Amino acid sequence: MSKRTLAILAAIGATTIYALNHTIAKGVMPHYVQPFGFIIFRVGGAALLFWLISFFGPKERLRKTDYMRMLVCALLGMGINMLVFFKGLALSTPINSAVLVTTTPIIVLILSAIWIKEKISGRKILGITIGLIGALGLIFFSSETRQDAPNIPLGNFLILMNSVFYGSYLIVVKTLIDNYHPFTFMKWLFTLGIFLVLPFGYKEFMEIDFAHLPLEAIWSIIFVVVGTTFCTYLFNIFALTQLRASTLSAFVYVQPLIGILYAVAMGKDTLTTLKILAACLVLVGVYLASRKPRAGRAKNA
Repeated sequence: MSKRTLAILAAIGATTIYALNHTIAKGVMPHYVQPFGFIIFRVGGAALLFWLISFFGPKERLRKTDYMRMLVCALLGMGINMLVFFKGLALSTPINSAVLVTTTPIIVLILSAIWIKEKISGRKILGITIGLIGALGLIFFSSETRQDAPNIPLGNFLILMNSVFYGSYLIVVKTLIDNYHPFTFMKWLFTLGIFLVLPFGYKEFMEIDFAHLPLEAIWSIIFVVVGTTFCTYLFNIFALTQLRASTLSAFVYVQPLIGILYAVAMGKDTLTTLKILAACLVLVGVYLASRKPRAGRAKNA
């Protein structure tokens, strides 16, 4: 099996885990664990796991010239990104979350045009516009009220911001991962992440009633640490060694389908006309924005 095939399988595995995470993580927050306290579990647990497996990888030191870029990656991918996503998920619903994260390819495209001057065709501009209309529709027109979703519009906005920061991370990290083995790279990234999220999550982490956590909540926390954090970041960093950032971000197509089906099957969320319409707009927008141009039009795309 080729490395590219393995990279594609890794990308599919990562997006499937992410899809399940919308419902599983939501089931723990905020009753058992507050969102910022949950991030301490995520980053601290993943850092420990990456340090353990790093002993099976090559012995590498970070280059001094990469210190600042590594800090930026940790800030975007382990700090702000995780904090706004879990806070947004705690305030919103699993289906809203699964739909809004699909804007990541659109965000990557916009940021690529700004930062690395990637040319955007008229078709891609149309896709960006349609996708953002769907995302903004969820943010501004969500009138749903739920006890476990106290502020859906704000939560949706924070989830959209997660796409912005994660998209930025995918672009910045691409120029750095070629220099290091994935084990080396991730152990330092998550180690830096601990210091970035600790000031925000320490208070909520200390408020957790560990003695009375039910088994379901414990298994959910383990899934988020091992699956959603350790495995997905490892899968994605490997996939990025063989695939473009824009290609990897396109695998987010699978996420709303699996995420919505799982949330509904578990009885954790319900489909509404607005959610269906927004999901269709976002997916059409992502398709138009990320579809490769035909060979005859490649020069103009």
